[in-house]
Amino acid sequence: MSATPPIDGATKSGLCGDLPAALDLLCDRLVQSMHPDGFWEGRLSASALSTATAVSALSLAKTESDRPRIAAGAAWLVEHQNQDHGWGDTTDSPSNLATTLLSVAALRLAAGAGVGEARTASAMGAAHEYLATRDAGNPQDVVAAISREYGGDRTFAVPILMNLALAELVSWADIADLPFELAALPHRWYKALRLHVVSYALPALIAIGLLIDRRHPPRNPLRRWIRGAITPAVLAKLEQIQPPHGGFLEATPLTSFVAMGLIPLFGREQPVAAKCLDFLRQSLRADGSWPIDTNLSVWLTTAAVAALAGAGALSRIDGPRTARWIAARQGRTPHPYTQAAAGGWAWTHLPGGVPDADDTAGAIIALTTLAHRKGIAAGIGWLLDLQNGDGGWPTFCRGWGKLPFDQSAPDLTAHALRALWAAGASTATRGARRAMQNGLRYLHRSQQPDGSWRPLWFGNQQAAGQANPVLGTSRVLRALEIIDSRSPLAAGGVNYLLGCQNADGGWGGAQGVPSSQEETALAVAALAPWAETPATAAALFRGVEYLLRCLPHGAGKATPIGLYFSHLWYSEALYPLIWTIEALGRAKRLAPIRCETR
Repeated sequence: MSATPPIDGATKSGLCGDLPAALDLLCDRLVQSMHPDGFWEGRLSASALSTATAVSALSLAKTESDRPRIAAGAAWLVEHQNQDHGWGDTTDSPSNLATTLLSVAALRLAAGAGVGEARTASAMGAAHEYLATRDAGNPQDVVAAISREYGGDRTFAVPILMNLALAELVSWADIADLPFELAALPHRWYKALRLHVVSYALPALIAIGLLIDRRHPPRNPLRRWIRGAITPAVLAKLEQIQPPHGGFLEATPLTSFVAMGLIPLFGREQPVAAKCLDFLRQSLRADGSWPIDTNLSVWLTTAAVAALAGAGALSRIDGPRTARWIAARQGRTPHPYTQAAAGGWAWTHLPGGVPDADDTAGAIIALTTLAHRKGIAAGIGWLLDLQNGDGGWPTFCRGWGKLPFDQSAPDLTAHALRALWAAGASTATRGARRAMQNGLRYLHRSQQPDGSWRPLWFGNQQAAGQANPVLGTSRVLRALEIIDSRSPLAAGGVNYLLGCQNADGGWGGAQGVPSSQEETALAVAALAPWAETPATAAALFRGVEYLLRCLPHGAGKATPIGLYFSHLWYSEALYPLIWTIEALGRAKRLAPIRCETR
């Protein structure tokens, strides 16, 4: 591509001097935030939903030593109630039905644990006003509202209703049954029978299904007998798939729901419940909150390597040590309950993680960047085996149903294609080349009429449908940059991003959405290779200026754009820092802005 033309005003803005200095400073900050063992842990935002579910689980355990934890969590909830009297997933999130209901249930179950009764009563009363605005002011309305919110997907709706029933806010008779007996089937049968059993939700299926069955038994006597007979087997399976430290998926909500299902039936000493409670105790933060997950260490470390490489700053870290750390996180055996084959990577180095397409792709790219080949071939094989029949890549395993994690996603597909390209798969076996061609065809089919792509694992709270086409398009352009840069497909994505830039020079999740540092950084990084045109060069210049304006107060304020299971929002403190380094580095390298003497 040709050099970027000079941009009017570059000298006046001081951008040419500011960008290298800012990049140097940010790289230093990122390196300083590194764990002594050569990786990055990050810090996920506090979560009202996680805090509420943890408080409920600990309250049901009725352990005297947990009273201070319960009180701290309840106090945090009261302190962080939104002005409209509801609760959102993060402290920067608008109120939503599920988090508000779970927070009310937690405060009700925590009564008598040393929480200020007057403040708690006031918070709960105000919350009922919010719920009335959502047509959820009484038990029957609550059940109907949850059904509207989640439709036919029971993986989150039923746990919420169970939590509410434990707090005597809804009736057990109004909660849909969960077929926990399916957990006793061999995993390979799920696909053969087209069962919509999400493997990551098996712990909740078992624990919550058992509790609902006991509180509201089925009428069929044969089914009651079968369930009674099979209970020991499913409990044994639950114990078998629980990580050694107790946290299912490292997720506070899932672990809390499992504990809530088991404690009323078997007591707090039941082995799985006891481990769940220990995990929750260890996960409590000093301010009384819980995060949505423990950390995203693998995801952040591979992203940090990419950012430092793009900024020409890899020499600031011990690359071989970081490469060994990443390589050591690769799955060596099939995963206990998703049955994912060996060869993939999860989002975290902790035992609750599950191998997935995005993190496997990120690890392959990082190891290639660090010139560490061990494990890459197995990772490529894992990705190739994961590809769906439509040419795209899903999250955890080849899909056979209609649930989101069964389906291909453009952001995951683009990341997988980048990994295959980085590892040399484009010139390797015929099967790998065919996989890449099919992946490109999927991207053609999944492009929206306006030129954008919509991601699965990220959103924007202020965009229509809470989608984030700016992020999705940026991710896909990173793949097209190296595979098909001159195609109409890429041109459509570039034009979409140019049309979404705000007057302040930044980008939000979609056109007209307020700018954020994360989304601006992703757009700048994606557009940099196309800076040969004046329009793109000017947009990049304004985007870089926006990013530099974000820096005087540190690395920037993290925005809730991450989506976790069941559409739960989070922000990650390192996203602004990592992605801004990558954006500025790519802008400096691929779209150099030349200052001219006036």
